Amino acid sequence: QVQLVQSGGGLVQPGGSLRLSCAASGGLFSIIAMGWYRQAPGKERELVASITRGGITNYADSVKGRFTISRYNAGNTMSLQMNSLKPEDTAVYYCYCTTDQRYWGQGTQVTVSS
Repeated sequence: QVQLVQSGGGLVQPGGSLRLSCAASGGLFSIIAMGWYRQAPGKERELVASITRGGITNYADSVKGRFTISRYNAGNTMSLQMNSLKPEDTAVYYCYCTTDQRYWGQGTQVTVSS
């Protein structure tokens, strides 16, 4: 059983930066991949970025070159560094991890607005 606790997020002006973190506990050795989804009002949840146990990363086209996903602390913490934020990045962001099932964080609001 894996538990995920998110931190970070908030309100930022366009062009600004935010960092999201996701701390995992329990069953860490069984984690195959971790990542971030987001869901904007009236839209479906979309994959933002992911990172495998081996460190292979994948990004949505809309965030490539602006967002960076990382894992550290022996793999039990994951972060999403978000730079050059745009209003269309506004959404609730959810971290997840995959073992033999998927676990989710509690979600955190990111609002990009002037």
